[in-house]
Amino acid sequence: MKRHPLLRRRFLAGAAGLLSSAVLLTGCGTGPAATPPAPAGDASGEITFWSSLAGMDKVAEKFNASQDKIKVTFETIPNGGNGGYAKLSTAITAGNGPDVSTIEYAQLPQFVSNGQVLPLDGFIDKANTVDKLNEQIRGLVQFDGKSYGLPYDAAPMVMWYRKDLLDRAGVGVPKTWTEFETAGRKLKAVAPKSYLASFYPNEPTLMAALAWQGGAKWFGTEGDSWKLGLRDEATKKVSDFWQRMIDQKIVKVEQAFSDEWSADLANGTLAGVLGANWSATGIQKRTEASGQKGKWIAAEAPNWGTPAGAFYGGSSFNVTKSSKNPAAAAKFIEFLATSPEAIAARGNTGSAYLAYPGLTKEAQKAFDAGYFGNDIYAVFDKAYATILPGWQWGPNWDVTNTALKDSFGALTTGGKIDAALDSSAEATLSGLTQNGLSVKE
Repeated sequence: MKRHPLLRRRFLAGAAGLLSSAVLLTGCGTGPAATPPAPAGDASGEITFWSSLAGMDKVAEKFNASQDKIKVTFETIPNGGNGGYAKLSTAITAGNGPDVSTIEYAQLPQFVSNGQVLPLDGFIDKANTVDKLNEQIRGLVQFDGKSYGLPYDAAPMVMWYRKDLLDRAGVGVPKTWTEFETAGRKLKAVAPKSYLASFYPNEPTLMAALAWQGGAKWFGTEGDSWKLGLRDEATKKVSDFWQRMIDQKIVKVEQAFSDEWSADLANGTLAGVLGANWSATGIQKRTEASGQKGKWIAAEAPNWGTPAGAFYGGSSFNVTKSSKNPAAAAKFIEFLATSPEAIAARGNTGSAYLAYPGLTKEAQKAFDAGYFGNDIYAVFDKAYATILPGWQWGPNWDVTNTALKDSFGALTTGGKIDAALDSSAEATLSGLTQNGLSVKE
């Protein structure tokens, strides 16, 4: 495996002090990011589009019907957890990948470092796309001052509660994590078999979001090296709290989206769900048969004393190195990420919260939020407004993600979150070093 010299990337500070670039990208794979050819003439021709997002076939059809210069062929692929990224990476390396891909923010740096996606600069109308984005969401697709994708959704972390169960316990919606713990104890007093929320061992990105909200920075740079923060003080504060919630049985350790979790929602064992805007569909699907309409509400996630939020999920659209027609691919990406017509064409695929200003209103038209007992989109707006700046993902999230899933697996048999983070930090340090990166804690 060829190793490449370390590339130094400078910090590009935004108006809010956001480290919008600040990544050191090198290591195994095809090498540093490729530079696209200069665009020639009008964007036209045939392109392919791969995505695991529901409804994107309809969006491609709408785009094809809206003009006659570019024809898009769509293919559904598995999501990342089911092998989608492995398929995408292999295809790009072989030279037969799609023109346009869908990559989540946490995984994007890895594709950039391997030179598998192209910068969009020179192909897109920057003033009417990237420049209109929120500083933090923009920072998740920009590296070394170049844009390697257009953000699609911006997924603020939120809490979902059974308001009737909070009322039964005599507590209001928790504003802080201290109030959350108090509410959990009171709930256990009136309903000993209930839990206020779950801790998901199969969802390390949620632990990352919790740490982000607590002020942690799991990945950063120091000089010419990556600096890891999985064992920083902010993360320690967060992990100690969630361990206490588990120990007191205020929170239940269970797999997200599992049959057990679904049953706990349906039968009232769970009084809350820590998730994101996109959780609405899953909650409704799992609870409507048991007569819970109007009982669930959305709320900003509790904080540590000052309003603060984090993203939990979200994807970008990208032009891959395989593209023979990057100008046409970029034109299609602009449609995907910024056009109200694209959002309308996708239809009702859930409670989407979009990155590009104004698009959420279009998505809101398609989703009937009447199942819930409050204005969930007003809550999303508040949560989005408090996202803490400065978070960046590391050069290979798969290394950390896999290590955390493996180590969190011990939580159901007496394992501790701190120990899981320790072993994951060691695995991340080792894995990134083996990939030819300079890393330290």
